[in-house]
Order: sequence, then C-alpha cells, then structure tokens
Amino acid sequence: MEGGVAEADVSAFRECLSLSWKNPFVLRLALSAGIGGFLFGYDTGVISGALLYIRDDFKEVDTKTWLQEAIVSMALAGAIIGASVGGWINDRFGRKKSIVVADILFFIGSIVMASAMNPATLIVGRVFVGLGVGMASMASPLYISEASPTRVRGALVSLNGLLITGGQFLSYVINLAFTTAPGTWRWMLGVAAIPALIQVILMALLPESPRWLFRKGKEEEAKEILRKIYPPQQVEDEMNALKESVEMEVREAAGSEKVSIMKLLKTKSVRRGLYAGMGLQIFQQFVGINTVMYYSPTIVQLAGFASNRVALLLSLVTAGLNAFGSILSIYFIDKTGRRKLVLLSLCGVVVSLVVLTVVFHETTTHSPMVSSIETSHFNSSTCPSYSKAINPSEWDCMTCLKASPECGFCASRANKVLPGACLISNERTKDECQKEERLWYSRGCPSKYGWLALIGLALYIIFFSPGMGTVPWVVNSEIYPLRYRGICGGIASTSNWVSNLIVAQSFLSLTQAIGTSSTFMIFIFITVAAIFFVIVFVPETKGLPIEQVENMLETRSFNFKFWQTSPHSPEGPEQKHHQSL
Repeated sequence: MEGGVAEADVSAFRECLSLSWKNPFVLRLALSAGIGGFLFGYDTGVISGALLYIRDDFKEVDTKTWLQEAIVSMALAGAIIGASVGGWINDRFGRKKSIVVADILFFIGSIVMASAMNPATLIVGRVFVGLGVGMASMASPLYISEASPTRVRGALVSLNGLLITGGQFLSYVINLAFTTAPGTWRWMLGVAAIPALIQVILMALLPESPRWLFRKGKEEEAKEILRKIYPPQQVEDEMNALKESVEMEVREAAGSEKVSIMKLLKTKSVRRGLYAGMGLQIFQQFVGINTVMYYSPTIVQLAGFASNRVALLLSLVTAGLNAFGSILSIYFIDKTGRRKLVLLSLCGVVVSLVVLTVVFHETTTHSPMVSSIETSHFNSSTCPSYSKAINPSEWDCMTCLKASPECGFCASRANKVLPGACLISNERTKDECQKEERLWYSRGCPSKYGWLALIGLALYIIFFSPGMGTVPWVVNSEIYPLRYRGICGGIASTSNWVSNLIVAQSFLSLTQAIGTSSTFMIFIFITVAAIFFVIVFVPETKGLPIEQVENMLETRSFNFKFWQTSPHSPEGPEQKHHQSL
C-alpha cells in the first residue's frame, strides 16, 4: 500500500510475524486469498502422480506420449485463457469476485476429472481446472498486494508462493495416501474440489481490495478497510496517497484514448514494467521448473527407480524442499531484495542442472546390457523388436526401451545393473517379471547413479524455490501503475502459462527425441540467458511504495552491480556507474 517505508533495520519477516499477532485481519485476508495459490500448486503436483495410474487405467495413454502431454498441458491451455480474461474481470468486477469465479471453475473441473470414463472427458476437466488456475494465478497475489502494508507486502505476497508449494507438497501426500485405494487417480484429482469450496466461503466473509474500491469511487468502503489494515495514525496518510494516485490516473484516463496494447507500449513506465514482468514469468517456466513438478515421478523413474509408489515417495521429498524454499523466500525477499535473490537463485539452478545433465548422460550411456539367456527365460514374452534385431548382442536397456513403446526391461534378479531381459510390455509380462522378485522398467533403466539424480533434483528445488519461484509473482504484483495493473498482470500471467504450456507439451517428446541429459542441457543455456536478462531489465522494488515504483520506472537507469542496493531504494545510497536503457 501507499505510505512511508519503515526503518530498514527491522526485517519484513519479523514484522510479518508480529503483524499476525497485532493485526490478524491482514494475515487472515492473505491466507484466505492465498488458497488460490494452494489450488494452483495442488494441480501442478497432483497430476504428476495421478498420471502414473492414469497410464495403468487407459492403455492408449500409456503407449502415446503425446496423450500424456495433452492431459498435463490442456490445463495450461485453459490457464492461458483464464489468465487472459482474468485481467479484464479483475478490473471490471473486482479482485474478490475474480477469485470466487476461479474457485467455481476449479470445483467443476475437479468433479469432471474424478468421474471421467475416458481420456477425452479427463482432458475436458483439465481445461476447466486450468481456467480457474489461470484466473487465480493473477487475482490472488494482486488482491494480497493491494491489501498489504508496504513494509510486509513482499512477505505476504510470498505467502501466496508458500501456499503454492504447500499445495504441491500436500498433493504428493494425498497421492501416496490413495495409491492402494480403489480408483486411485480419481480420488487424487477429485479431492481438489474441497479447498475450492472452502475459499468461496472464506472470500464471502472478506472485503474487496481497497485500491479497486477507491478506483471505482467507493471511498468510504475503501477507508473502512484501510482502518482494519493500518494503525489509526497512518490511515489518513494512506487515504491521501491513494486519493492522489487515483486522481492522477483518472485525469490521465479522461484525456487519453481507450487502453490498447500500443498505448501500453507507448507509456514508458508500463513498457519497462512489462519487460521485467513478462520476462520473469517466461524465464520462470523456461528454466524447467514445471517439468520437475509435472513430471517429477516420471523423472525419478527415468533415473532408475521402477516402482510407482517409490517414485511418488521420492518426489514427495522434492515437493517438501519446494515448500521449505518458499518459507526461506518469505524471510529473504524483503531483507535481501527481489533482484539479488532471483540472481542467486538462477546461479544455483545452473549448478543443479549441470549435475542433472551429467547424471542422466551417465545413466543413459551405462545402462545394463540385454542378455539373450535372460530374455529366453521368459519363453514367448520377448520384445518383437529385439527378436528382429540384426545385432541383439549390442542391445542394452536403453536400446530396448527406445526401440518401441511395446518393449520393457526386466532387471536381473541378482543385481539390477547386471544384464537383464528385453520383453514385450504388458501386464502379464510385468507380473511374471515381478513374481521372480525382479524390477520392471518401462520409463528408465536401472542405474547406480540414480541417487545422484535425486540430489540434482533436490538442489534444483532448493535454489529455484526461494528466488525464481516467488519473485516473478511479487514483482508483477507491484511494478505496474494502478490503472494498468489488471491488464498488465493478465498479459504477464498469460505469458507465464503460454511458456508453461510449451515446456510441458514438449518435455517428454524432447527426452525421447534427444535424451534426458540433452533436454536438461537446453535448460542450462536458457538459465544463463535469464541471468543476463535480470541484470539488464529487472529493477529492485524492495521497500518501495507502489506509486514510487512507477516514478522509478519513468526515470530508471540500470544497476549492473546487482549486489548493491538500488539508488531508488529509500534505504540505499546513491550508486554510480549506471547505464541507461
């Protein structure tokens, strides 16, 4: 919110904790709105585990990679539409109503998915869920940002990020809980209807954003809400600052044409804000985070862990680390600053991606050989491609799996990394293999390097979550002028979902076409590009009232010494050696 900035020697994190005792209304507001983030996270995590069991129920899904990608990515297609119209709905009907509409769509989608009798119906449900997630992805952080005191704004918006990762973690727990229940994936997907219903009830008890109310001429309602948010001595100052900001925008709106893309791009502060906001959202996806979250159990299987349950259990660890990283973000984002935090995050992501690239290269090039003796042990179950091979003695596990979707690898009973059998992939053969206490592989191969892949995934999450996981949402909630905030937030969220769709729709196909290690190598190059982008285009908004952010963008120069405080920060010294855009 508008107003002065508190002293820098009191951390926003401690003040946020103190606020929960002094003024629980603000925390209740942030938590209630943040359920939208929780739903976002739950959907991201739950589909990764549900997909393992959907493949078992629908054989066409198991054999067709594009259908697996479609089930994941159709929610993203819905989210693109949801985020696109979400900006207009936010500005026209308010932040609160946008969140409620998102909940209703999510509720409908969850019920449709849980009752789906074929992949087509499942995909329809995924689209409905995506519409809700797309709207909530921008409405929730925007609502929290506009109803938060300046000093703890970053921490409270980060709370939305914590709830996203909390939703992801809980989805893995629920996935594990239902692995032995009849209907498995139906329960996993249907449970999401409950928090959506809870948020509808909670939002009915909360007010609209004071900024939006003031913009619509409802000054008394806005003032009443500000009294609940700020100490009595600060309310008038906040009202005056808000009034001045809105009046200026009203004058600008009265003397200007209808808002259009060209109008946005011609307005310097908006254009520069979009550079930073859209760029951060795009790079958040293209450094590979949702390949890890959507396909985490699949990646674990690619690393050599055969069991669905084991894959889910190990993925639960990465989801827990993601939630832990979000807690760190709440502490550091207003203490360290947005820009420095995201750069440190990206540097760590590069290191972890290098580890994953090396490990998967070793896993692929050192997979167990196929033994003709082991294969013949299973009589008529030999994979047809292996039977027709000119050089079967040169086949290894990876060759077997890549030869055809109909091939699977049954590991040696003595040691999983010794030569095994290349067999036809079906339930009967899988059961025969497992009855002999052997491990069955259809996604990845046995490897002694599998635990190193888990370490690489853990490092990736630990570095990504506190910075790139949270900062893009915080920056987008505070970098745009009030008049353009809804539409710009919608544009930025749409760019996030389009990028998410591209990555999710191509990841499994890429791993099949060029290999898992090469796919992660592509992410390395993209992450390095992201580092340079942040250095050049992303300003530091730490501790700045939202109106001052707009002034900074009008006159800003770029501070390439990212470890130093921005000259525009109220607590930092003037810096030299800046280069203008």
